[in-house]
Amino acid sequence: MFLESIKNGFKKGIETTWILSKVIIPVYLFVTILKYTPVINWIASLFRPLMALFNLPGEAAIILVLGNVLNLYAAIGAMSAISLNGYEATTLAVMLGFSHSLLVETAVTKKLGIKSSIVLATRITLALIFGIIIGNLGGILW
Repeated sequence: MFLESIKNGFKKGIETTWILSKVIIPVYLFVTILKYTPVINWIASLFRPLMALFNLPGEAAIILVLGNVLNLYAAIGAMSAISLNGYEATTLAVMLGFSHSLLVETAVTKKLGIKSSIVLATRITLALIFGIIIGNLGGILW
């Protein structure tokens, strides 16, 4: 019984690692390649004023877009490829905790009969508010 549980747990762990790797590794490679092109600098400079509200570098916009449009695993892959300090990573994690996978989860709330526009607005608003609070608090403390 015990060995069977370990065997099943190991198998599930390998399966989960494989599933997550299929998202995280390609995103990591894509963002890493972008770092060696002028594209990431262009994106960073374009979004630098907006990301400054959260005390984040302009490149953080890529992480937020991937996390909000795709899923948290895509955001994790992008975070791995971009140099962030502790408070920047924490700020992004909190923001994405509120507003990850917006397309899929909005569709789910709609199917459940919940007013999806209110849920979407609430999630985005909370992400923005807490992003500003934590980002600026981190900027003061670190």
